[in-house]
Amino acid sequence: MTVVGGGLLGAAIAYGAARAGTSVHILDQGDSALRASRGNFGLVWVHGKGATMPDYVQWTKEGLRLWPELQNELMELTGVDAGLQQPGGFWLGFDEKDVEARAVALDKINQDGGDVPFQMMDRAELRQYLPGLGDAVVGGSFCSLDGQANPLMLLRALHAALKAKGVDIISGVDIAKVEYDAGTGMFDAVAKDGQRWKSDRLVLAAGLGNAALAPQVGLLAPVKPTRGQVLITERLKPFLDYPTNKCRQTKEGTVQLGSTAEDVGYDDGTSADKIEWLARRAVETFPVLGQARLVRAWGALRPLTPDGYPIYQESQTCPGAFVVSSHSGVTLAASHCYVLGPWTSGLTQTPQEFKSFRGERFLDPNASFSNGY
Repeated sequence: MTVVGGGLLGAAIAYGAARAGTSVHILDQGDSALRASRGNFGLVWVHGKGATMPDYVQWTKEGLRLWPELQNELMELTGVDAGLQQPGGFWLGFDEKDVEARAVALDKINQDGGDVPFQMMDRAELRQYLPGLGDAVVGGSFCSLDGQANPLMLLRALHAALKAKGVDIISGVDIAKVEYDAGTGMFDAVAKDGQRWKSDRLVLAAGLGNAALAPQVGLLAPVKPTRGQVLITERLKPFLDYPTNKCRQTKEGTVQLGSTAEDVGYDDGTSADKIEWLARRAVETFPVLGQARLVRAWGALRPLTPDGYPIYQESQTCPGAFVVSSHSGVTLAASHCYVLGPWTSGLTQTPQEFKSFRGERFLDPNASFSNGY
């Protein structure tokens, strides 16, 4: 099996396939790739997701349930800590109308069968869990299933696990074309420099590259870039026991502030106005951060479908070819490993909920898409 893309999504699927006994090689751009993991905020999160797609709520819940297994397995195999913590997580609001809208949205998720343990809280209740909370926060919500992980350490752990399983990771490869021979049932992945790799199965997990590659095997992946800017502080004495939607403290003591969602094409840089906005918002949330030094700011591009939900689909015209696109490479890492790995290997049937995740949903000219990831 060939996996095109060695980021969080491709690495998780490849590891899941390899641990199931499939022979796998990965074709990866390497350091030149527009790694989504660089801009991932690191939340392991079902909190408010899937407001317009109930199947996505259940899929995300399953991902959170499987995460501890993946964390333990990677630690035992590689010794690399992916940083999983699942104490629950908070969404924090600065405006009463936003908090009221949040309550309505969460209630609708559960009315549609989500069965997610949400709890709305006012400022006083929040401060029982977040004692340093600023007065700008008027209310919020809590979900006991949520948590956080370290995206870069997760990627490192997955690559170490792949090597331990004997997976061949070929870096510095820019795949420009994929071909299918109906007579032999074989695929060729062709790089810009003319190199070719042949296999009987093909998984396109190339992030933004899927938009051009998927149609070549009869699939659709209309992904576009969204830029996320993130800030990180110096190491601080622990003060934040729970991740929030605005900032989180890592195991190492740094505080990550984020993130933005910007439509700026393929510009993965930073901007002074967004850095200022993130920093100001963080200080309003937790005033103690006003004394902290920022040590780094960066931007990264993440692939996003028109509705924010993933695409998981096998080609009907080129059997054995799959397209996989997801905005939630950290939250869904365990599902991508334990479910998508065997599925793309041909070892399991297509999960029922994947009917909702087919790319054809974007072909309806009358459809309107609201971002519900």
